Amino acid sequence: MFQASVAARVVGRVVGLVRHAVVVAVAVVAIGNAVTVAVAVGVAAALILNAFQSNLVFFYTPSQVVAKEAPQARSFRVGGLVEQGSVQRQSDGVTVRFVVTDTANSLPVLYTGILPDLFKEGKGVVAQGQIGADGVFRAKEVLAKHDENYMPPEAADAVQRARKAMQESQKTLQEKK
Repeated sequence: MFQASVAARVVGRVVGLVRHAVVVAVAVVAIGNAVTVAVAVGVAAALILNAFQSNLVFFYTPSQVVAKEAPQARSFRVGGLVEQGSVQRQSDGVTVRFVVTDTANSLPVLYTGILPDLFKEGKGVVAQGQIGADGVFRAKEVLAKHDENYMPPEAADAVQRARKAMQESQKTLQEKK
C-alpha cells in the first residue's frame, strides 16, 4: 500500500511536470509565433516606408534651390519659367542647357534627351533630377506646360510670390531715393 501511494505521488508529480512542460512549450511556441509575426510586420512596414520614401519627389522653386532648401543627394522637381535667351543646344543634338527662373532667382539646368514639343523660352517648365556639386541641376525628365493658360500650380504660385517680392523691393528702393 505504501508503495502504491508513493508510486501514485510520483506519477502525479510526473504528470504535473509534464503538464507544466506542455504549458511552457505552448507558451514558447505562442511567443515565438508572436515574435515572428511582429518581426515580419516590422520588416514589411520598413520595406513599404522605404519604397514610399524613395518614390516621393518634392517640388522646389529656383529660389529654394539657391537657398539650399532642396536635398543634395536626392531627386526632386524644380519648376518655373524657361529664361529668355538661355536655351543652348549642344552639338550632340540631344543635350540642352537652359535656365529655369521664378523671376527672383535662376537655376541652370542640363538635360540629355528629347524635349517636349511645348518646351519654349518664357514658358512654364518642371524638371525632375538632382542638383550637382557645381550648382547645375541635372534633369532626367522635363515636362512642359499643357497649353497657353497652364502652369503647374506650385510653379505659378512661386512665380507670383517672386514677382510680388520684386515689386515690393523696387517700391522700397524708389521710396529711398
